[in-house]
Amino acid sequence: MTDVKATNVYWHDGEVSREDRNKLLKQKGATLWFTGLSGSGKSTVAVALEKALMEKGHLCYRLDGDNIRLGINKNLGFSAEDRTENIRRIGEISKLFVDTGVIVLSSFVSPYRADRDIVRELHDAGDMDFLEIFVDVPLDVAEQRDPKGLYKKARAGEIKNFTGISDPYEAPLNAELVLNSHEQSLEEEVEILLAMMSERGII
Repeated sequence: MTDVKATNVYWHDGEVSREDRNKLLKQKGATLWFTGLSGSGKSTVAVALEKALMEKGHLCYRLDGDNIRLGINKNLGFSAEDRTENIRRIGEISKLFVDTGVIVLSSFVSPYRADRDIVRELHDAGDMDFLEIFVDVPLDVAEQRDPKGLYKKARAGEIKNFTGISDPYEAPLNAELVLNSHEQSLEEEVEILLAMMSERGII
C-alpha cells in the first residue's frame, strides 16, 4: 500500500526553518504518541493535556483515532495491513505538524510495535522529537470501562480484529513514559507529562 508511484517529484525547501517557527511559537514542535488498549485512557489524558498546554500559551493539536478515521483514513479498515497504513499516514501528518512547531498529541491504539517504530524512525530521520507514551491498564480494567461498548461487541463476535480480544496488542519495550490511568488521577498524569515536556525543552 505504501509503494512509491509518483515520479519526477522533488522536495522543495523554503526560506523559513523549523527553528524559525519554533522561535515564533516559543516552544519546540514534538509528537507525543499515546498508545494503549481501547479504553485505557489515551484520549482522555490527551484532551486534558491539550487544554493544560493551551492555558499555558502553547500551540498544540490533538490527532485522535476515531477522528482521523472519519476523514483522511476513512478508506481504511482494521486488517493488519490497514492498521499499518493508518499509522504510517498519521506518522507523516504528525511530522508536518512538528515541522510547523506545533506540539502533536497523537492518540491511537497502534497495537503493532513495528508500526510505532516506523513512526519513530520517520521522526528520527527528520531530527524531530517523538515521545512514546504507553497508557498501560490491564485488559479487564479497559473492558470494564468499555466507553463505546466495543469490548462487549467483540466478545459477542460482532467486531472482528479487535485489539485485546481477537487481535494482539504489543506493548512498548522502551516507551519514554508509562502512565497507569487506573492508579493515577488525570491531574497527576497531566502534571507528569508537563514535567517531562519541560525537562526535554519542548515547553
